[in-house]
Amino acid sequence: MPSGNFSNCSRPSDFQHTLYAITYTAIFIPGLLANSVALWVLRSFITKKNKAIIFMINLATADLAHVLSLPLRIYYYINHSWPFKHFACLLCFYLKYLNMYASIIFLTLISVQRCVFTANPFKAKDWKRRYDVGISICVWLVVGTACLPFPIYRSSGGNNSTSCFADLGNNQINMITMSSMLIFAELFGFLVPMTVITYTSLKTSAQLKMDSLQCVNKREKKKALRLVITCACVFFICFTPYHITFFFYIMVSSNAIRNCTAQKIILTLHPISISLASINCCLNPIMYYFTASEFQSEMARRGNSMIRGRLMSKESASSF
Repeated sequence: MPSGNFSNCSRPSDFQHTLYAITYTAIFIPGLLANSVALWVLRSFITKKNKAIIFMINLATADLAHVLSLPLRIYYYINHSWPFKHFACLLCFYLKYLNMYASIIFLTLISVQRCVFTANPFKAKDWKRRYDVGISICVWLVVGTACLPFPIYRSSGGNNSTSCFADLGNNQINMITMSSMLIFAELFGFLVPMTVITYTSLKTSAQLKMDSLQCVNKREKKKALRLVITCACVFFICFTPYHITFFFYIMVSSNAIRNCTAQKIILTLHPISISLASINCCLNPIMYYFTASEFQSEMARRGNSMIRGRLMSKESASSF
């Protein structure tokens, strides 16, 4: 959420520029490579309707969109100046929150689908790929619309403004509108997904413990449990700190919290939580690799094919 109109005792610490520059620089190359490779490999499994592949592809796409905007963020936090159009600033700002909430929803959908299909294999057989496609389109429409207030309520600034991102001010909005935005974001962007992900993790774990079927099914359930738990870990590591500090940050920006010490603590924790939220761009590809045996096999197969191709090229060149 935007930086607020703070009192003199609670101006955001200068360290946030350095923190953001270091964080975004550290995750840019790994995030770009990992998500590009993930999309390259995941497309091979697009016909697998019971493996949450469509949701994983959308998750990787959301991560890649945010990663591609990072160079502009890095430039700003290093140079402390925005020489580009104001629209580009708001677009990058929008993509960050679009990535965050699209990631939350797709992580939730992956957890739910794996949990349901593990408990009811016959539902997996009857499930159509177009259902996942339709759900994904609805997610993008809903999340894309819901994230519009984030850039809309930023200071207009105009194209002549040299400030962007954390240094933008707020447009004035009334307390009812701000409270509605806060409740909506916290409830549907955090509390509901957290409840669902926690439930599916516990449910899948309970299914594995009660499993009395043959060993093959146990292995499938263990893989499903590993994926669901990994989704939960990514969710709690990346998004829980942000949404906890988000509530108090809004209280500070609206001057509902006036104590200087409390304001400084909150404004110090908030940039750290935003940095943690951005790390999901690197953690999600790790989830694909370590939780999907098919992903590992395909990576190995493609790697071997590339090595063989290079060896054949060298042999052909040496024969002349």
